[in-house]
Amino acid sequence: MSRGKRFDEEEKKLNMKKVAAVVIALLVIIMFIVGIKELFSEKSNTNEKVFAIGYYTVYEDGKWGVIDTKGNTVIKPTYNDMIVVPENSKPVFFVLENVNYDDETYDTKVVNEKNEPIFTSYDKVELLYNHDENNNIWYENAIKVKKDGKYGLINFDGKETLSCSKDSIDVLDGTKSVYITSNDGQKGIVNNLGKEIISNKYVTIAPLTEKYENGFIVKNESGKFGLINYDGTVALEEKYDEIKHIYGNKMYVVVEAGTLKLVNTKGEDVITEGFNDIKSIDGDYITILKDGKYGVVSKDNTEKIPAEYDNLTYAFGDYYIAKRDGKYGIITINNSERVGFNYTFIKYLEDAGFIQANKDNMQSELMDKDFAVKATGIVAQINTDKNYIRLRVNDEYKYYNFKLEEKENTEILNTNTIFLSKKDGKYGYVNEKGIVVVDYIYEDATEQNKYGFVAVKKNGKWGCLDSKGKVVVEPTYTLDNAIIVDFIAQWHLATDINANYYTK
Repeated sequence: MSRGKRFDEEEKKLNMKKVAAVVIALLVIIMFIVGIKELFSEKSNTNEKVFAIGYYTVYEDGKWGVIDTKGNTVIKPTYNDMIVVPENSKPVFFVLENVNYDDETYDTKVVNEKNEPIFTSYDKVELLYNHDENNNIWYENAIKVKKDGKYGLINFDGKETLSCSKDSIDVLDGTKSVYITSNDGQKGIVNNLGKEIISNKYVTIAPLTEKYENGFIVKNESGKFGLINYDGTVALEEKYDEIKHIYGNKMYVVVEAGTLKLVNTKGEDVITEGFNDIKSIDGDYITILKDGKYGVVSKDNTEKIPAEYDNLTYAFGDYYIAKRDGKYGIITINNSERVGFNYTFIKYLEDAGFIQANKDNMQSELMDKDFAVKATGIVAQINTDKNYIRLRVNDEYKYYNFKLEEKENTEILNTNTIFLSKKDGKYGYVNEKGIVVVDYIYEDATEQNKYGFVAVKKNGKWGCLDSKGKVVVEPTYTLDNAIIVDFIAQWHLATDINANYYTK
């Protein structure tokens, strides 16, 4: 029987050199096959990530329903009046009924993801919605309920946090998670957990600032104002004609016996003259208004910045954003110019730690706290959840962290599965390794939203791709009036201003 060439005919044993050569050849072939397989498969493969599940209102053919964030129908669009989803992560849906647009009244029922009525033991269930000074609207994380003529609070799981014992419960405008209650015409305060902070004994109650932690201005039956801390202790006794909504460094602005003044937590006078009004308290310095112009004084009423500016806003450290002759710049507490008056607007983003200075051509200069310009372009997005800035520079989007360091979108958007890319004037998508997963065929496109979908534009129409770059909706929608283009599967965000629902 022939043994083949693997054996030496004289020694009748394996020829190791030939065996090694065969093994190496086989390995090369295997590696080549694996490489080719990966080359073809990597284009379609993206990193698998789990996206948050939530719920959104949808509108179709004049009816309202609910979808989840995979695009699945949760409640078919069958309701005539709007459905409100106050907390996207909870299957708690408020169906508006008997809507009267003239007097802005309506009834509500609440259903779950099975379209079953919930919270039915109460006579009435109402949303608590609030807004800030810029009219940004949000729903509070508590639900008002009524039983036997009295009001209480429950959470989104249906747990009662405040028994139905109040004549009324309402939000405090611009202040989250605390509510004003009334019994027998007397006002009090509870938080979203139902804990009573101030008992029902005041004529009026208002928040000192938008932060409830800074306390509440109260008015007694004698018409005098005082201040109650968030823990229920007295900050200022009820003896003032007015307490302004200004606070800083344990000091307050009050009117007593017709005199506007600054007092400390002991009610002692700090400064009482030399100004017409007080704008803010920032550390040991007070921004004042005098004869129609703004300046700054210290706690001992020593002038630091003369009252010669059209506006003054504290930024950080010893720096103020100032307005003069229609333009903004930055000055020091010693009134020396640090940034020239060359901008249409300047703001310091405290949470991010950088300065945005806008120019006439809609361009913004982003400066660090040493006032060095680190980036210039049109600000498209400042994301405080993931701490990045998206800047449009010429026809490109660039990304920066809050240190104003330029980063690739693959570094910034590290929870994405696909990433927007541009080549030869067209948009496509790559995976985290930079491999093209969607060819460069779109004239406009968006980065992936938090549910995994992207919007793409072709021939003037918008469509949608999923988290792997596969087409969900061919570009068929004209969304020229949309401020934001966003998709959840086949549903797109409505073009109505302040829209919070999706449609087809």
